[in-house]
Formats: sequence, C-alpha cells, structure tokens
Amino acid sequence: MSNTTPATGAPATSRKDLQSAQVDGHGKTTIDDGVVAKVAGIAAREAHGVYDLGGGAARALGAIRNALNATDQGQGISVEVGEKQVAVDVTIVADYPVALQDVADGVRADVIRAIETIVGLEVTEVNVTVNDVHLPSDDKNEEKDEKEEARVQ
Repeated sequence: MSNTTPATGAPATSRKDLQSAQVDGHGKTTIDDGVVAKVAGIAAREAHGVYDLGGGAARALGAIRNALNATDQGQGISVEVGEKQVAVDVTIVADYPVALQDVADGVRADVIRAIETIVGLEVTEVNVTVNDVHLPSDDKNEEKDEKEEARVQ
C-alpha cells in the first residue's frame, strides 16, 4: 500500500489528522478534540440547573484538581470530531428540584451554540446523561462534616 491518496497522489493523512482540520487558500487550521471538549464543558457548566459534570469517579478527581486550582473544563464531556461535524456526550449532575428535561434541553442548546460559534463545527447531536441530582441538604452535610473535622485535630 502506498502512502498517497489515489485521487491526488498527495501524501495520505491519518484519520486523526483529518479531524477538525479546515483548509483554505492560506493554510490549514486544526482544532484538537480536547479544545472542543473544553468549549462544550464550559458551556454545559453554565447551563441553568447544572450542579457539576461527570460521573462519581470523574467528580472525585475533579475535586482533587479544584483543590490544586487545576479545574478540568472537559470533565464529563466526550466528543467525536470529524472534519466538519462533532457529536458530544455530556454527563451532568443536576440541581434539585429543577426539571431534568429542561436542564438537559438547556445543556444541549448551550453546547450547540458554543461549539458552532466558537469552534465553527456543525453539531450533529448532543446526548445528555443525568447521573445524579444534587440536594441542597448535601451542602449542609458537607459543612457539618468539615466543622466536626476541624474540632478534632
């Protein structure tokens, strides 16, 4: 097998090289998948009714990152990026008592708007998974645990 494309004789590029690459008369722009995930993550976090992103393990790692001031904006986001299109999977923790379908719809709209505006790719789908609901009482229990730990040193 040759390392050239049959139609043009130009050097073949791997599938990864083709992802999110836009070529015009002045050069090629390549946007890394991680950048697309970060843009989607920022948009999803800003959606009404979203408490956090990611599953349990991702949130645990996120808490460690936050303690180190190294927040992962792509946490809870998975993207599949092509040349002109992107599909996104978002895992969220919703605030209680916000209507979950409204939260998912808001996340979907915000992610689509951000990616199409900032990245310039067409979004084919945004799948939203709500894997937990955050209760306001959870914050009170955390504060209570912190006070108890502070007393015993």
